[in-house]
Amino acid sequence: MRTRLRRLVVTAVALLTAATTLPGAAADERSAGRHEHPSHGGLSAVIRYTEYGIPHILAEDYANLGFGTGWAQAEDQVCTLADGFVTVRGERSRYFGADAVSDLSLSSAATNLSSDLYFQGVRRSGTVERLLAEPAPRGPSRDSEELMRGFAAGYNAWLEQNRITDPACRGAAWVRPVTSLDVAVRGFALSVLGGQGRAVDGITAARPPAGNAAAAPGPDAESAARAARELFAADGADMGSNAVAFGGRTTADGRGLLLGNPHYPWHGGRRFWQSQQTIPGRLDVAGGSLLGSATVSIGHNAHVAWSHTVATGVPLNLHQLALDPADPTVYLVDGRRERMTKRSVTVPVKDGAPVTRTQWWTRYGPVVTSLGASLPLPWTATAAYALNDPNAANLRASDTALGFGRARGTGDVLDSLRRTQGLPWVNTIAADSRGRTLFTQSQVLPRITDELAGRCSTPLGRATYPSSGVAVLDGSRGDCAPGRDRDAVQPGIFGPARMPTLEDAPYAENSNDSAWLANADRPLTGYERVFGTVGTQRSMRTRGAIEDVAAMAGRGGLTVRDLQRQQFADRVPAGDLAAADAARACAALPGGAATDSKGGAVDVREACGVLARWDRTVDTGSRGALLFDRFWRALTRTVPSDRLWKVPFSPAEPVRTPHTLDTAAPGFATALADAVGELRAADIPLDARLGEHQFVVRGGKRIPVGGGTESLGVWNKVEPVWDPAGGGYTEVTTGSSYIQAVGWDGSRCPVARTLLTYSQSADPASRHHADQTRLFSGERWVTSRFCERDIRASPALRVVRVRER
Repeated sequence: MRTRLRRLVVTAVALLTAATTLPGAAADERSAGRHEHPSHGGLSAVIRYTEYGIPHILAEDYANLGFGTGWAQAEDQVCTLADGFVTVRGERSRYFGADAVSDLSLSSAATNLSSDLYFQGVRRSGTVERLLAEPAPRGPSRDSEELMRGFAAGYNAWLEQNRITDPACRGAAWVRPVTSLDVAVRGFALSVLGGQGRAVDGITAARPPAGNAAAAPGPDAESAARAARELFAADGADMGSNAVAFGGRTTADGRGLLLGNPHYPWHGGRRFWQSQQTIPGRLDVAGGSLLGSATVSIGHNAHVAWSHTVATGVPLNLHQLALDPADPTVYLVDGRRERMTKRSVTVPVKDGAPVTRTQWWTRYGPVVTSLGASLPLPWTATAAYALNDPNAANLRASDTALGFGRARGTGDVLDSLRRTQGLPWVNTIAADSRGRTLFTQSQVLPRITDELAGRCSTPLGRATYPSSGVAVLDGSRGDCAPGRDRDAVQPGIFGPARMPTLEDAPYAENSNDSAWLANADRPLTGYERVFGTVGTQRSMRTRGAIEDVAAMAGRGGLTVRDLQRQQFADRVPAGDLAAADAARACAALPGGAATDSKGGAVDVREACGVLARWDRTVDTGSRGALLFDRFWRALTRTVPSDRLWKVPFSPAEPVRTPHTLDTAAPGFATALADAVGELRAADIPLDARLGEHQFVVRGGKRIPVGGGTESLGVWNKVEPVWDPAGGGYTEVTTGSSYIQAVGWDGSRCPVARTLLTYSQSADPASRHHADQTRLFSGERWVTSRFCERDIRASPALRVVRVRER
């Protein structure tokens, strides 16, 4: 294998000796004397860059592969990476101040102080070190540990040998070398993002009640159920996704197809970064990695392609504690007293005194006084709430990803999930070259069965569990703790046999609703409520997606080109259902006027024609899309979903219902008047092309952006920021990110088209800062260069040998 690697390296370097770019020789003065060598020295890799700055990393083993990955990520994203490492070291307050808004990429903390208190607690308790010490499969494998060790070394070597040009962190004292533990803690932060990460403020703010303090009122069951439902609703999340796998019976050549369209943040530490990783004879995988991760998260190899969608499973539960009336830091389990564990944490603060706070932990997890911003959980003299997050014992996601990268088919993908059980909050959709498909909601969830919830729910839990899947269990009873499945790798979680799974369907699709309608003709049922719902109304995006992919599967003869067309069809399901009714009702308004929310009369006659002529898409050239978008947002904000449609939802027709807009509903005319008035106030024509007023600015130039918001139901989802003074939607916060359309044609090379919507580099000076964003604007794709002959044929090929000093 080493001989083959050397042969590949020598060949690649010989091809472009004159064009080869070597690492900078000057060391970063700020790192002098402080450089750590988690690799123990001597690591190296070859990085071959092709079009759009995509690196193909070639190494002889996992430590060296991690080294090349850490180096290449730093080359493109050093400031974003460094900012994330400041977060997981618990040092944001030290450098940016305690009260500043925290980086929300790695937790939900509202301030730097809250973030630091949490992550310092993680570091000082040795949580991640204990997980690293667990033997595989409960802990990470040797290969995963070597990747993390190499990643830290590669990142550090890049810092030592290069100067930072990105103004976001050029010359900043907080850009420092990292250790492999820093890389592992970053992985831990991603793992608990849906559990402890949601409750950071509630964990760090928890205080025992003072002796003479009045008892705080407990949470109202109805409002708590609503808050929990909103907290875990996919529509309100900053991450979502679509993915579909087509089986061989639907394709032109009998092989599988996969279209992955994850909706992730366009800024910060949860961005994807694209690469290919190769260890000859052991691993060859391409795709998108979450920043700071040394493995490919969503991608393909020569045999199989996969994507993920954020799942509906609730990865946490609460335990209501019965406290000793004489001491609120003592709780009772089966009549026996147990004292909470104190974790005192001190955080350095810029321009201020250090802050010391105490966190309180129980056998179930940390005491919390809130879950999200709208669900208070008061700690009284007699009751408190503890958070159970089984992903706080899960550092296995990298091994799951490695298993995918080595897979030769969807069966191997499923085997990797069953063996490692490492995915915390996503579904998996996959297709392979033999024409097989897979959907599975294989995620780490607390083992909350419906029977357990029925037997052990508190009054609060009896409201929250049915509506949201958030269980609140009686913590005073030992028999109310989550049980263990025999095939589970850790106590308190569901084993693989309980996971909703669909194999070899003609299509398998998910758009962030539950597993129920992964294929509308083969609905999945029988899973516990904590996984999601059955027989409930689907989101507009799910309905539109199932309509589209079912029609595609029905036509048959599909190719990668059909996947590409689906990604940029930009059909608006809400528009298909409502625009014509809205236009007719608009034309019928007396005098062509409607009253806005401020009580003013607005002439809406022009809007009627614009809505009638609109092509029902959100392409950049679409006229009327912006008007419908602003109208639909206003309408769905003010009119309850059960009043929006004349024909209600029916489980017997879950894709077609509800339908027929109720234009007589209170709020219809007001929403129309508000939208018209809003655009006119911003000096935006009602029939303006969408791309003239939905764009991002890169290098001082506007780049039009197609796609639409969640409530419109568009496959190509974007969540833009409205700035009427700036001309409309002037930035995107989240949406389509690392997109891939993958198939096979019988050769050894997969047929893959990819697109990283926000481009590879965060550095404004990089030529790869906006190049793929312009492709996204023009609905164009990158042709993946996976096989050796294709990499060598790249007209942009640049070969770099990177090594430690």
